[in-house]
Amino acid sequence: MTAAPHNLPLAEAAALTRRITLLSVATASLLVAIKAAAWLASGSVALLASMADSGLDLVASLATFFAVRYATVPPDAEHRFGHGKAEAFASLMQAGLVFASAALVTREAIARFLDPQPVEQGGWAMAVMVVSILVTGGLVYAQSQVLKKTTSVAVAGDRAHYFSDLASNLAALLGIAGAALAGLTWLDPVAGLVVAALLVWAAVGVFREAANQLMDHELPDAERAEIRRLALDDPRVMNVHQLRTRASGPYVHMQMHMELDPDLTLEAAHRVIVEAERRLLTAFPAADILIHADPRGRAEPHGGAFGEARPDDAERSNPAPDPAP
Repeated sequence: MTAAPHNLPLAEAAALTRRITLLSVATASLLVAIKAAAWLASGSVALLASMADSGLDLVASLATFFAVRYATVPPDAEHRFGHGKAEAFASLMQAGLVFASAALVTREAIARFLDPQPVEQGGWAMAVMVVSILVTGGLVYAQSQVLKKTTSVAVAGDRAHYFSDLASNLAALLGIAGAALAGLTWLDPVAGLVVAALLVWAAVGVFREAANQLMDHELPDAERAEIRRLALDDPRVMNVHQLRTRASGPYVHMQMHMELDPDLTLEAAHRVIVEAERRLLTAFPAADILIHADPRGRAEPHGGAFGEARPDDAERSNPAPDPAP
């Protein structure tokens, strides 16, 4: 999934994520209740697999519910960069729970292969799966709309769960229908194994997204290009290099070196930098920005392990031209 731009005010993004995570918790609670009732009536392993997945989704949704709220807590003395990575930690927990769900489903499916059992109350079980598909589809649509406006990795992880649920519910429905209507008892555990495979696939995607944020992966190239464009949108800014960016929940952190005329006074250089920050904050309202001023042609290498010789120095191949004498 391509992340949405970080251009939504923090308060609005927080409100959207709070509402969608509450809807996620309500949806998971409903699905667990109706699937538990249907499984007790039918004994379907495919339905048990789907119920187990929904149960763990409820735990994951609750974690996401609290994580997105904690992620928007303002920076404090112990967390100067804010609490945004709480979302990534919630996503890692989600991935672990989905892996556990896949293991449980696989075990039950193998046991049912060894000891086939007919599916009872198949009509009731199929009706429950149809309701589950409709409810889950509605939630995924709502989450997709939120992710068009926000960059919440926790909501993205939650959506990955429920998106895989759509496919797994369809597989479970096929297994129940085959076993109940055609007497193909082997189709029920096969559907359970398909569900398990889908869960593992979804968990890998969730883990990758969370790991990227925890490892301070750079923002997408399009956003980096927009940051450079805005920073350079002032004839007094001669070039920008050493641009480093990362996302942290609803926040985005960026820092760069800005080359200025060495004859500018300290006050004038400060004014250029403040104006650049204002341009960037217009496009990235939840940004933490750090700009280091370099005197054009007189800067010396500095920065230790994060010094001048960085991979993105290639961006300097097209610097802004020197002002006319």
